[in-house]
Amino acid sequence: MNTPTNPPEVCAIEEAVQRETPWTTSVPGHITRITDKGLLEQEEELVEEVPVALVYNGISHAVMLATPNDIADFALGFSLTEGILQSPAELYDVDVVELSNGIEARLDIATERFVTLKDRRRNLTGRTGCGLCGVESLDAAVRNPAPVDDGLRVAPEAIHKALDNLSELQVIHKKTGAAHAAAFALPDGTVLYAREDVGRHNALDKLLGALAKSKIDPKSGFVVVTSRASYEMVQKTASQGIALLAAVSAPTAYARRLAEESNVTLIGMTRGNRMTVYAHKERIVL
Repeated sequence: MNTPTNPPEVCAIEEAVQRETPWTTSVPGHITRITDKGLLEQEEELVEEVPVALVYNGISHAVMLATPNDIADFALGFSLTEGILQSPAELYDVDVVELSNGIEARLDIATERFVTLKDRRRNLTGRTGCGLCGVESLDAAVRNPAPVDDGLRVAPEAIHKALDNLSELQVIHKKTGAAHAAAFALPDGTVLYAREDVGRHNALDKLLGALAKSKIDPKSGFVVVTSRASYEMVQKTASQGIALLAAVSAPTAYARRLAEESNVTLIGMTRGNRMTVYAHKERIVL
């Protein structure tokens, strides 16, 4: 889901997005609703999740459970935020293939990056909402990004506007009630890109992949998410140089510490006309 249409200057894997099969993101299911008036039998849409294997130069590295849309964005965003790639230019192509038991994103990456990946390769099985499943050591789990730049300034009204706009763009969530979303917005609150997934980390990776393809400067705006702000959500945001993350729920203590260290403005409990700033309040203009 893009708002507005992607800019014309994109990296080579934009072609992969155009090749993607429009997989079903939700399926109908029979449910029984219990109310004060009794039982109500009806059909309801359930959000879909499927195994998505990320395969680098022919070697499977990770399997994540994800909603089957924007897989090319997810593959690029995951690769960048996990440190597998250092820039979008190191991804030469991605082919998204539907198999009988899931989806494979087959990535062709630079030889240097592939050698590095093999050196630290791990077997990772991702479950819904799990951002650190399968890492082999504490050093692998805890990655502190470089501090982001100071330039961004945003008014509270712009953050509320971005979340209001994101709510309108949550197509899958409106159908199922079970999908998270992440959006990138300009300082005035205008949403440029939005992505959805059953997993909050996946939604953010999809968003950051779309942003990396677009060649838009990540320092030019901020991210809003419909979830809590955990450590890995801050880490992924900061790793791409984005200076502000606003969430609808509260952050963890670890997320706050990482935000302080990486110079990220961390906002939580962004609801109605209120919000709570947990780190680096100097970017908020009243």
